[in-house]
Amino acid sequence: MTTEIRQHRIFLNLINAGLWGKEVCLSQYRDIDYSYVMRLAEEQSVVGLVTSGLECVKDVKIQQEIILQFIGQTLQIEQRNTVMNAFVAELTENLRKADVHALLVKGQGIAQCYEKPLWRACGDVDFLLDEENYERGKIYLSGIAQEVHEENDFDKHFSAIIDGWDVELHGSMRSMLRKGTDDLIDRIQDEAISLKRHRVWNNNETNILLPCVDDDVIFVFTHILKHFFHYGIGLRQVCDWCRLLYVYHDDMDMGLLERRLKDMRLMSEWQVFGSLAVNRLGMPKDLMPFYEESRSLKRKADNVLSFIFETGNFGHNRDNSRNNSSNAVMQKIGSLWQHTLDSMKQTLIFPVDSIRIWGRMFYLGLKDALRGK
Repeated sequence: MTTEIRQHRIFLNLINAGLWGKEVCLSQYRDIDYSYVMRLAEEQSVVGLVTSGLECVKDVKIQQEIILQFIGQTLQIEQRNTVMNAFVAELTENLRKADVHALLVKGQGIAQCYEKPLWRACGDVDFLLDEENYERGKIYLSGIAQEVHEENDFDKHFSAIIDGWDVELHGSMRSMLRKGTDDLIDRIQDEAISLKRHRVWNNNETNILLPCVDDDVIFVFTHILKHFFHYGIGLRQVCDWCRLLYVYHDDMDMGLLERRLKDMRLMSEWQVFGSLAVNRLGMPKDLMPFYEESRSLKRKADNVLSFIFETGNFGHNRDNSRNNSSNAVMQKIGSLWQHTLDSMKQTLIFPVDSIRIWGRMFYLGLKDALRGK
């Protein structure tokens, strides 16, 4: 076993323990490199989970300075989450006063599925809105933001910096996977908002509306695939999906989920990621919908895991220097080249879909280039 593989296994054992609160034994491993484990945790945005995992180690005495290092990082995450939650509550109240009504997606809503929500690394504040609220939201945020970013027309994405936080409005949760998939996502979104299908998170005495679990599972999983095929993905997103399925397993309509995955032609992706969740992240197999024991699925799941380690959370490990270029053409060429290299690796996992998705990415990228974007 190489040093890298050994450290990856130690890291995954700690993630297992942190996710499910179970004891972990590390005495079988020699020369544990905790600085390497910390680097992996930072790359994958799961420092809090690893810290939780270290609390579950029963057979190895960990040096106090190492424990303090992980706890120190985690307390910073906890403090940031506390401030962010207060910001989300205040912003939600202000949006409602401005007659802007939205669902909070991803991020702080999903964090509530963890045993220690404040230990999940936070990111942006993401709201999902229908067309009218999206337009009103843009006007309102533009009036209070310190910085406004260029809007993405394809997925109706508007973002702004407000008091140091990146706030994003989503008029759509489109995945860029294939048109049929995006059409169904749009329908799910329309019904979620028009039929008021939601659950509630009480955050600092403010009721924050979250998608109902049947819809949220689709939003979360297709968002994982969007980043897997296009930008790079981290373990944090997969862990979010696992915790959502774990907490709400008994509340989900499995028949509806199966129909949606088949209609989107995403069942193969679901089962590969399900194999990853069960065999590498410790998800109880009876709580993973449509899980199958299969050597082929395990092999593909390990390829997905290798890609996750390679890219890091949202492409953390990628050389994104081309994005700083003032030459838009060079940016497009660099992006196309990276997507092409990724697609070649992904064909080993999803041979048909990776080629089809690369083609759609090329089409949308070319369309933007011709429009000067």
